[in-house]
Amino acid sequence: MGKITGFLEFKRLSEALEPAQSRTHHYREFVMHLSDEEAKQQGARCMDCGIPFCQTGCPVNNIIPDWNDLVFRQNWKQAIDVLHSTNNFPEFTGRICPAPCEAACTLNINSEAVGIKSIEHAIIDKAWESGWVLPQPPLVKTGKKVAIVGSGPAGMATAQQLARAGHDVVLFEKNDRIGGLLRYGIPDFKLEKSTIDQRVAQMEAEGVTFRTSTPVGGKGKNAVAVKKLLAEFDAVVVSGGAESARDLPIPGRELKGVHFAMEFLPQQNKVNAGDKLDSQIMATGKHVVVIGGGDTGSDCVGTSNRHGAASVMQVELLPQPPAEENRDMTWPYWPLKLRTSSSHEEGCERDWAITSKAFKGEKGQVKSVLFARVEWKKDEKSGVTKMVEVPGSEFEHPADLVLFAMGFVGPVHSGLIDELELEKDARGNVKASTDGAGCYQTSNPKVFAAGDMRRGQSLVVWAIREGRQCARAVDEYLMGESVLPR
Repeated sequence: MGKITGFLEFKRLSEALEPAQSRTHHYREFVMHLSDEEAKQQGARCMDCGIPFCQTGCPVNNIIPDWNDLVFRQNWKQAIDVLHSTNNFPEFTGRICPAPCEAACTLNINSEAVGIKSIEHAIIDKAWESGWVLPQPPLVKTGKKVAIVGSGPAGMATAQQLARAGHDVVLFEKNDRIGGLLRYGIPDFKLEKSTIDQRVAQMEAEGVTFRTSTPVGGKGKNAVAVKKLLAEFDAVVVSGGAESARDLPIPGRELKGVHFAMEFLPQQNKVNAGDKLDSQIMATGKHVVVIGGGDTGSDCVGTSNRHGAASVMQVELLPQPPAEENRDMTWPYWPLKLRTSSSHEEGCERDWAITSKAFKGEKGQVKSVLFARVEWKKDEKSGVTKMVEVPGSEFEHPADLVLFAMGFVGPVHSGLIDELELEKDARGNVKASTDGAGCYQTSNPKVFAAGDMRRGQSLVVWAIREGRQCARAVDEYLMGESVLPR
């Protein structure tokens, strides 16, 4: 490494944030990437640890020590080349990945981990600013045609890799813009959509054809029949998301003002893009309750704050995690600990071990939620931990808007999956192995699956990994061999 003692000399430096009181008045990104000198210093903290656990913690196996060292030496051009060798879209992961690599960092055993994500963010932003991210069209075309259904990060990664291998790639997207949940799930203040648009432009120059507002399967407007797709293309990749949201069928569910998060969040993204909506779910002046303690719930909190909500409360069924993980027990794995997002810091009441019992309303409009506290106790006979309601713990909380952010149970089966007659696994995902012969291949040998549709709800970095690996599997299927990396 360039600075053997850097981890002893320099402290971890977090990226600067625009103050909460000003950033909640707009939907732009508010995280400033490190300066060249700051990134150099942070790169110097990377240890010569011998075994880079950060790489095994990273689903795309980023070659993290190498580009940390290159940034320390200020060799930015080579740093982006190394970063792009494993990751098609570091501008996405550098912004919204939770950084399992940092949890696995050797320095994290007894100190603060290397700021890997912030260095990645700095590398890719500098690469775009310097004009180093250029199209890579293939030298030779294969004459093979591949259809990809779903334009989230898995579909985009698959499409880019296969186009660079020389195949004619058509990417089908049911929505009016490319990006999947990156476009219509992640708020603009975490990921501005120009970040997606610049990649789309690069991919178009590499030969990818995008067909938006074109669902595959079903009977909707502009829908393409699956039989037509199978007849026209040499291979098909299904890379849609896990879009079946978990519901909460308790008394009062039918009241106005009770919505899924994915009814609420996409609307604001559409408005930010300049679309005119007939009506929009707004939190302005309302008491908002977000049910679900994960990232989607946090996104609802941040959007509600920008709407000007009267109050925001986020509740979670599970107990409150510890403020700090027991590193002796968890390292190098992803730890269970309390995580406070930038949206929480902007203003939010949080509560844990809470179950929702009923929604109460007036004249068809929700006005409050009836909660109760729970304990999680292990059954002595079965050893299974079960939820037990605490007697007499019921309480009511005002709510003019309730948002469900409790995760997703799997992909939507009607339309594409059912019409392709694809075998499903025990969780209802499209069944496809990632090992051995037939990698990423479904029960129909011509159809491959990648991303959340195959593995269930997951992270953007897993989607990119699956897209890259699926592309190699498709290339091998079409050509008998592949030079694409896994």
